[in-house]
Amino acid sequence: MIREAAVQDAEVLENLLAQLGYPDTAVFLKERIQTLLNHPDASLAVYETDGRVVALLCLHVIPQIALLGSFLRISYFVVDETMRSTHIGSALEAYALEIAREKGCDRIEVHCHERRTDAHRFYARCGYVESPKYFVKNLHVRSENAERIS
Repeated sequence: MIREAAVQDAEVLENLLAQLGYPDTAVFLKERIQTLLNHPDASLAVYETDGRVVALLCLHVIPQIALLGSFLRISYFVVDETMRSTHIGSALEAYALEIAREKGCDRIEVHCHERRTDAHRFYARCGYVESPKYFVKNLHVRSENAERIS
């Protein structure tokens, strides 16, 4: 079952994000979940089976200025390592496609680190094609949460 995430899911989402390579999110995760749930262009969904959250999908609709359609960006997508290869990822990808169509998007984009070769194969099976060159500039800005905690 796919449902909207809730702040109460923070502990399990913390574990899923750690599996994705993002440890130490507990300090700010509940606030971030609430921010995303309130954001009109974001969607934060979880996949639940037998009453247990086993996957996370975070989406953002980004309007374009030079193209007619918007695009949907998958910003976080993780299935619990104990539940991979059980078609949960495919169900969530189909959900993302449904959201993209509902929002008038003409494409879906996802950044997937080069070390995640299993994920690359998954995306290729789903019809995604590689579009090289992705640049990042880290700003190293302290967040309000970090300042409140210090």
